[in-house]
Amino acid sequence: MLDRDGKPLQPCRPGRARQFLKAGRAVVVRHTPFVIRLTDRTVADSTVAGVEVGLDPGSRHTGIAIFTARDASRAGKYSIQLDHRGAAIGDKLTARSNYRRGRRSRKLRYRAPRFRNRTRPKGWLAPSLRHRVDTTMSWVARLRRWAPVRAIHVERVAFDTHAISAGKPLEGIDYQQGTLAGYEARQYLLEKWGRTCAYCGAAGTPLQVEHIHPKARGGSDRIANLTLACRPCNHAKNTTPVEQFLKNKPTLLARILKQTKAPLRDAAAVNATRWALWRALTATTLPVATGSGGRTQWNRSRTNAPKSHTLDALHVGELGQVTRWPGRVLVIKATGRGRYSRTRTDRYGFPRLRLPRIKHVHGFATGDLVRATLATGKNTGVHTGRVAVRTTGSFNITTATGTRQGITHKHIRLLQRADGYGYTTSQESTIER
Repeated sequence: MLDRDGKPLQPCRPGRARQFLKAGRAVVVRHTPFVIRLTDRTVADSTVAGVEVGLDPGSRHTGIAIFTARDASRAGKYSIQLDHRGAAIGDKLTARSNYRRGRRSRKLRYRAPRFRNRTRPKGWLAPSLRHRVDTTMSWVARLRRWAPVRAIHVERVAFDTHAISAGKPLEGIDYQQGTLAGYEARQYLLEKWGRTCAYCGAAGTPLQVEHIHPKARGGSDRIANLTLACRPCNHAKNTTPVEQFLKNKPTLLARILKQTKAPLRDAAAVNATRWALWRALTATTLPVATGSGGRTQWNRSRTNAPKSHTLDALHVGELGQVTRWPGRVLVIKATGRGRYSRTRTDRYGFPRLRLPRIKHVHGFATGDLVRATLATGKNTGVHTGRVAVRTTGSFNITTATGTRQGITHKHIRLLQRADGYGYTTSQESTIER
């Protein structure tokens, strides 16, 4: 909610927003996420306590939670799951590289390779990784425009490498006998072994920390001697040496022994984008509090919250209790803003058709959120969704139930311009873990 000058006010409930709109005291600024602007109020006339934002960065998804905080307790207001397109970016870059390499090997004019004279600046990240940081920062900036954000909490590392490193003693009561004992190591093992049983590959089942070389036979508690196993495999192995337990599966045995020697610098590579995001957040001048994935897991265990990206964002860092969390999640998927190329290629990289040179047709562009109202014809009814424009003026609208084709632009009303994202809502219990 914004004041009449466009400055953010304290967020309100949907029912309160409907009252403002019905009374003519507010106008709609944005459809999704829904933002209104009051025409008769300023920040000076209102009490603005402010909200805080929690971030749980991930490889495919980033969880965002907007909440109010008081005396170490948090009350969740809104939950957002941001779906990245880093994998698609990597695939497109690989395809482009293959096209160039193929053209250099054909009977065409010589194209000298250019990659040898390129330098990478300090802090360089691959485009697929940089996308994750830029997209998250873009949404942090948007939330600051729409809500009075006072502080940011971010999970800077998936696990505290100091708490699990071997070769020097642990420091701090939290790591030795305190409430965090074991959580950092378990978070590291979940990342290292892909959240599956090392022996049977079972996923989606409770996993137990298991000693590869049994402790009863002299095995240590070093992180290199630990793995994850489901309950049946853990009981079946018991105190049997791993070489004897997997003597009929030499390939699996070799893979497990190789995985145990993976160094901690692999963890630093996994956390590269988290550190880059933290540096970008500190540049916003807002207070930024950090925490590890182990602490987030411990916080969730105390509040009995299920595992999800958005609830992880709500439980990041120092936390006393969570009084409530939202039941619905706004899922935002990065779709991109189209492409500059006006030519489609075949599988060999040669042009096969050309796209229109204009982007807007009758005031609409592909990806705009629109609403079509038709009184007659096969598409009779009200349809809300994304539009795909055609130069003929006959558009297609993709809704939640399917695609409606051949709707003329005269029956379409613009709700929101395309911004490179797709929006859906889902129940918290159905969000991908």
